[in-house]
Amino acid sequence: MNPNSAAMYPPLAAPAANMFGNVPGYEGTLAGGGGYLPPPMPAEPVAPPQPGPVPDDWSIPSLSEDVAQAAFKSFASSNCCWSAAPAEDGVITSMEPFNTYRYRLETFTESRSTEWAHKPHEGELADFYTQTAPRPWEVQATAPSLFTNHKEEIRVPYTSSIKECHSCHATGIMQCETCLGSGYEKDCWVCNGSGTKDNESCSRCDAKGKDRCTACNARGSKECETCKGKRQLLTYINLKVEWTNNVEDHVVEQNSGLQIDDLRSVSGKELFKNNQYLLYPLLGFPNPAICQASERLVREHQSKYAQNSRILQQRQRVELIPITKVNYKWKGNSHVYYVFGNENQVSADNYPATCCCVIM
Repeated sequence: MNPNSAAMYPPLAAPAANMFGNVPGYEGTLAGGGGYLPPPMPAEPVAPPQPGPVPDDWSIPSLSEDVAQAAFKSFASSNCCWSAAPAEDGVITSMEPFNTYRYRLETFTESRSTEWAHKPHEGELADFYTQTAPRPWEVQATAPSLFTNHKEEIRVPYTSSIKECHSCHATGIMQCETCLGSGYEKDCWVCNGSGTKDNESCSRCDAKGKDRCTACNARGSKECETCKGKRQLLTYINLKVEWTNNVEDHVVEQNSGLQIDDLRSVSGKELFKNNQYLLYPLLGFPNPAICQASERLVREHQSKYAQNSRILQQRQRVELIPITKVNYKWKGNSHVYYVFGNENQVSADNYPATCCCVIM
């Protein structure tokens, strides 16, 4: 069929509000979704306060000159346009430890939201009102491992119904947008749209004067993208479940000159770690700044995340991050670099020989 008029195709339409049913417990659900749904009140009692950490050893072994120099050489060689001379020939004059503490709080949450959704009907049975639909927080969902981000979508039981496709009005086809239903596109390049060539019918376009539409194979119509030609849709409530590990750090100022942001990518010596459903702030830690950060972050997390999500678990840890400020001389001038973290990463913002490339 080669329709020549766009009038026979229904206009593209959005889902009508009445195509979705009214499900008890989901009265505010919209097509496209809304905000997160408040969780039920927690059933577990709040855990008792935890005692402060008592590690066997608070110290970190000092960094040796050999290790510091090896880290510096590796750092210099990883930058292709830098000269290795400062790292290889520089002489270390002093090394100062600025080890610092990092407190990290993780709050693992589950959030739920709902939306009316639809898909092409492929023979599924409509279960709308055959039983009472479970409420959003009653739908079973399998959580991932603790402190792991994950998303899942679940079709809510007993909310499915079958409707005619709103896009194609249950015809299964839509007008081709490329040729606007004519089956033909641009003028034939052989006859320039005249339909004849050398006083004879153009063989390339069969004297039509236009090229056949390749998007619809000259039919003028294409399969409806909404129902995939099925003419009917299965409408249902879609439950979106999102597990999120919310992480926040506090690093004690160490006055070494190294930027705190540099420490995000490294690990330290773990001094303390505990996790439970709801944490109490850390008690009795030797550095009061860590206790204050723990009290503030625990309070903020429990207040912020309990509003629209369910807290499943919290974890707190304290690390002692090694930081060594290395002073060295090269060509008579004094310079500085930092070695930090268990990984012995290096920061040298003012490396004295940053370009050895030769432009030909």
